[in-house]
Amino acid sequence: MEKIPLQDVRNIGIIAHIDAGKTTTTERILFYTGVIHRMGNIDDGNTTMDWMEQEQERGITITAASTACTWKNKRINIIDTPGHVDFTIEVERSLKVLDGAVVVLCACSGVQPQTETVWRQADRYNVPRLCFINKIDRLGASFDRVIGEIHERLGANAAAINFPVGAEDAFKAIVDIIEEEYITYKDEQGLEMERSPVPAELQDQLKAYKRKLIERLADVDDAIAEKFLEDQPINAEELHAGIRRAVIKSAFLPVLGGTSLRNRGVQLVLDAVTYYLPSPLDLPPVVGIDPNTHEKVIRKASESDPFSALIFKIATDPYVGKLFYTRVYSGKLTSGSEVYNSSAEKRERVSKIVVMHANKQEIITEVTAGEIVAFVGLKESKSGQTLCDPEKKIVLESMKVPEPVVSMSIEPKTKADQDKLGLTLRKFLDEDPSLRVAYDHETSQTIISGMGELHLEIIVDRMKREFNLHTNVGRPEVAYKETITQKVLNIEGKYISQTGGRGQYGHVVINVEPAAEKGKGVEFVDKTRGGSIPREFIPAVEKGIIAGSLTGVLAAYPTTDYVVTLVDGSYHDVDSNEMAFQLAAKIALKEGLQRGKPVLLEPIMDIEVSAPEEYMGTVLGDLTQRRAKIVGTGSRANLKVSRCEVPLAEMFNYVNALRSLTQGRATFSMEPAFYAEVPKFVAEKIIGARSEASGARKH
Repeated sequence: MEKIPLQDVRNIGIIAHIDAGKTTTTERILFYTGVIHRMGNIDDGNTTMDWMEQEQERGITITAASTACTWKNKRINIIDTPGHVDFTIEVERSLKVLDGAVVVLCACSGVQPQTETVWRQADRYNVPRLCFINKIDRLGASFDRVIGEIHERLGANAAAINFPVGAEDAFKAIVDIIEEEYITYKDEQGLEMERSPVPAELQDQLKAYKRKLIERLADVDDAIAEKFLEDQPINAEELHAGIRRAVIKSAFLPVLGGTSLRNRGVQLVLDAVTYYLPSPLDLPPVVGIDPNTHEKVIRKASESDPFSALIFKIATDPYVGKLFYTRVYSGKLTSGSEVYNSSAEKRERVSKIVVMHANKQEIITEVTAGEIVAFVGLKESKSGQTLCDPEKKIVLESMKVPEPVVSMSIEPKTKADQDKLGLTLRKFLDEDPSLRVAYDHETSQTIISGMGELHLEIIVDRMKREFNLHTNVGRPEVAYKETITQKVLNIEGKYISQTGGRGQYGHVVINVEPAAEKGKGVEFVDKTRGGSIPREFIPAVEKGIIAGSLTGVLAAYPTTDYVVTLVDGSYHDVDSNEMAFQLAAKIALKEGLQRGKPVLLEPIMDIEVSAPEEYMGTVLGDLTQRRAKIVGTGSRANLKVSRCEVPLAEMFNYVNALRSLTQGRATFSMEPAFYAEVPKFVAEKIIGARSEASGARKH
C-alpha cells in the first residue's frame, strides 16, 4: 500500500436511514476511484460492500464493511454502515473512530427516524458531516423540501453547494453553486462530465442558492461574515476555505444532490469529501487516561507519538480467524510487534496487519497514525478496548452500547451440540457488543437478547450457515425491566450461618431510591463511616448489589434506574468474609426492591408510518388499539406521515398487519426510544403469565 501524507487521508463513513442508497453510493465511489471495474446493484445482490449471504438475499446492509480508495491524490478509508435500527451498534462503533461522514438522504422520504438516530450518534462523537440527497430521479423527489427537513428535524445549519436541474423524470443536470458551472453527463455510466456556463434561465435560481449559502456560512465563519457584511465579492477559493473551516468545526452542513443508481453526482460527493472533510491532523488530539495515575493523557496524530489504537469491531474470517478492526490514533506499528491491551491489562502480539476491502484483505507490513486497518493474531482483546505502547500506557474512551429490547430462548436441536452452542455464542458476543446471552436457571434455558427480531433472526441464521449449528428458538419476547418508584431508608441485610467450624457473618444497611436520570442503570454509593464495614469488603457489597439487580421481585426481570447507598453495617473479626457480605447485600436489595413500590418497565418504540391519505385513518385506528401515542402528523410528497410512540410488545409482526390494512401501500420505520412504566392492567397480565410459565416448567 502506497504511503500517503496524513493531511491527505480521509476516514469517512456513509450513514443513513435504511433504503436511502448508502451501499449503492459506496459502490459508485469504488467504481469511479478505480477499485472495482463493474458496478453491482442491490437488487442483483452483487454489490462489493454487502458481501454476506444474508445481506445479498435481503437487500440490506447488516454489518459495517470497510474499504479504501484514492481520489485526487487523497486516500479515503470508507466504512459503509447499516441503516436498519437492529444493527445500530455497527453505526455507533464506526462513528466512534471516523473523522467525517457522508449522510445520504432519500429525495422522496427525506429525514426519517433512523436518520435522526444516526445524526444523534454523529453529534455524540462530534463527527463533521456533509449531506448527499440521493434519488432525485424518483417520483415525489424534492431537493428543497429535504433541505427544509434537515433544518427542522436535525437542527443543522445546512445549505446547498450544488443543486439538481429538474426532478423525477425531468432531472437532467447539476449546477455547481460555488464554481457557477452547469454539469451534464455524456454517458450512461457517468464517467464523462461536461462543465459549461450556467444557462440564463437558471441564473436567478443560482443567485438565490448562492446567497443562502453565503448567509449560512457567515453565521459561523468570521472571514466570510466580514466580506458579506461589507458587501464584498467572495470568490470560489474563499468559499471552499470557509466551508472547510465551518465543516471541521461541525458548524455547517454542505448539501449536494444527485442519483447514485443513475450514476449522477457521485464524483461531486467525492470532491466534497476531499475538499471539506477533515484529515486526522485537522481534528483535536485524542484524549485518554493513564491507567496507573488516572490522569488525562493526550496523543497527537503523529508517527512520533507513542502508539495508541482502539479496536472498534471484531469479525471472524474462515481463513485467518478473528479480524480486529482497529483505528490507529498515534504512533506506528509493524507486523509481529508486541502491544499492550490497557483495557484488559494483557500483552498481545499482532502477527499480521491487513487493509480490508469488504471481505478481502490486503496484507501490509506497517501501519501509522490516522489509518483504519485490521489486526490478526490477538488472543484476549475485545471490541471497544485500547491497544498501546507497553511502555507508554493509555486507556481511550470506549463506545456506548445500546440496551437490548428483544429476547428469545435458544437451544440446540441435539444434546451433542450443547457445547457447540456455548462456543458459537461466545464468538458472536466477541463480534457484537449489542448481543447479550444469559442462562435462566429457573427454566434451564439459554436466553439471547438483541436490538430487534431481525437482529436475533440473523444470529440464528448465521449459526446454521457458518457453524452448521441447528437450533430451536422460542417466540421473541420483550426485554422488560423493573424499577422502584419510592425511596426506602435503612434496609438491613444480614447473612449469618453457623454450620460447625468457622461461620459466616455479613451485615449491611442500605438506602434505595429512584435515580434522578433515567437510563443510568444501577448506581452504588458507599457512605459508611468509622470502619463499620472494613474497606476490603465494600467491593463485595457492590458485587452483591449488582448480582441482586439482575432479578427483580415482580416477574424476575432485570432491575434498573435506582441508586443504592451503603450507609452502615457490622462485621465479625473471624466469621466475616467477602461471600457473606455479598449475600447480605443481595438480601438487603431484595427487601428494598419489595418495599420501594416496584413497577414494570417496557421499551417504547418511535415509529413513523407513511401511507396514502385514504388509508391513514385505518392505520391510526389500529395503532391506537396497540396503545400508541400519536406525537405528530404531516405530509410528504403525496403521502400522509404519522409519528407515534408505541410499546414494542404491541408491534410484533406489524409489517404483515400494515400490509393487509393498506393493500401493501404503506411503509413504516421503527427504533427504540425509551423505557416507560407498563400500565397496571397490562403489568398484571405479564406477571401472571410469567409465574404460570415458571410454575409449568417446574412441574
